[in-house]
Amino acid sequence: MHIDVAVKLIYIVLMTHNTTPSDLDRLTQSALPHAGFDGWSDETLRLARADAGLSAEAALLAAPRGALDLIAHWSAQMDSEVLARMEAADMGSMKIRERVTFAVQARLEAIGPHEETARRARARLLLHDAATLGAELIWATSDAIWRGLNDTSTDFNWYSKRTILSAVYTSSLAVWLNDETPEKDKARAFLDRRIENVMEFEKAKANWRKLTKDLPDPAKLLAGLRYGGRRRV
Repeated sequence: MHIDVAVKLIYIVLMTHNTTPSDLDRLTQSALPHAGFDGWSDETLRLARADAGLSAEAALLAAPRGALDLIAHWSAQMDSEVLARMEAADMGSMKIRERVTFAVQARLEAIGPHEETARRARARLLLHDAATLGAELIWATSDAIWRGLNDTSTDFNWYSKRTILSAVYTSSLAVWLNDETPEKDKARAFLDRRIENVMEFEKAKANWRKLTKDLPDPAKLLAGLRYGGRRRV
């Protein structure tokens, strides 16, 4: 990373975050090394609380749902890191494919040395009491990336972009955590292929719009059926 970009990144992080860590910040960061060994468990929470110097009451206020709140906060912290990296990078010189690839790769790299902790987090989010949270976090990551890319889509496109990116990120994360090569060559190649699939889909969708631009809008037809063929006034 060039020096000027690094300085800009540090500046953005400092300006977009409170310089005084909250109890949740301290608790989450203290939990990361323990979760890699003990999982996102009550024991990890106890050890993190001790390392952060928090009382049981303060920890409960910071994370009422315990480890689930720590996982959610860690995910949000990584999303913020990605936005900071995107802000610091010269995104304007990149094509859309390169921008999306950069953002997803930045999100994966944000895991840093805590890959086992991330594996344990994925396992914890697969349990029945966290299934909804897991989906929410994936969606939040995809939404953050598209917002960082200044996405202006609306209606169906807004949802479809985030749904597709959620699938790309989820599958890429699995490959990333299983790739033990130093440079993550397999994971990076996999991400490139997935992004290529998305670009091909977008091209096909654009061509379909051109071919069907003179045909009746299915949404309007369905709306007409809903209201009995009568126009709303």
